[in-house]
Amino acid sequence: MPGLLRGVARTAVVAGTATAVSNRVSRRQQGRWAAQEQNAYAAAPAPQPAPSAEPPAPDMTTKIEQLKQLGDLKEQGVLSEAEFEEQKRRLLAS
Repeated sequence: MPGLLRGVARTAVVAGTATAVSNRVSRRQQGRWAAQEQNAYAAAPAPQPAPSAEPPAPDMTTKIEQLKQLGDLKEQGVLSEAEFEEQKRRLLAS
């Protein structure tokens, strides 16, 4: 009977050790896979919005209002004729 008990005990120890090692290896592999998956998501660049061809131009009413303001400044004497023409040229060119 002592030989049988010793054989059963040895089998239990070997099986327990094998189970513990197998579980540890599985957890380590799952951790590595999770880390790789997380790095893959972190490394992927975020989608960027499509660049527009050119910025939206201000509408004509805005330009007209600015021209009126320039005209008022010229009438008040704040702007000279040359300054008025330069600002008007810049405004209409934009």
